[in-house]
Amino acid sequence: MRTKSLLTEAKQIDRAVTLINLGARLQVLESETDMSYERLLRLYKEVSGKSPSKGQLPFSTDWFMTWQPNIHASLFLNIHEYLNKAAEMDEIDVVIKAYQ
Repeated sequence: MRTKSLLTEAKQIDRAVTLINLGARLQVLESETDMSYERLLRLYKEVSGKSPSKGQLPFSTDWFMTWQPNIHASLFLNIHEYLNKAAEMDEIDVVIKAYQ
């Protein structure tokens, strides 16, 4: 018998839907939720209407930096740090709020 709370499961699904709508890759969903790969894949297809992108996530800092300064990254980081200190939220929820 599973002892998983329905509210916890609903929160996980809501978090995954939010991340999908923000453009998160399937690997991010797997690391930030307790949902199975198969469920996340079905949810991704249902929410976005298409299959998730294939391949690995970028890991090189060159991928993130462009030839001109990226003010958006600085703004995001500062909002993230502020929310992390000022609000009692899970880390992934802080990332979501800072991104929005």
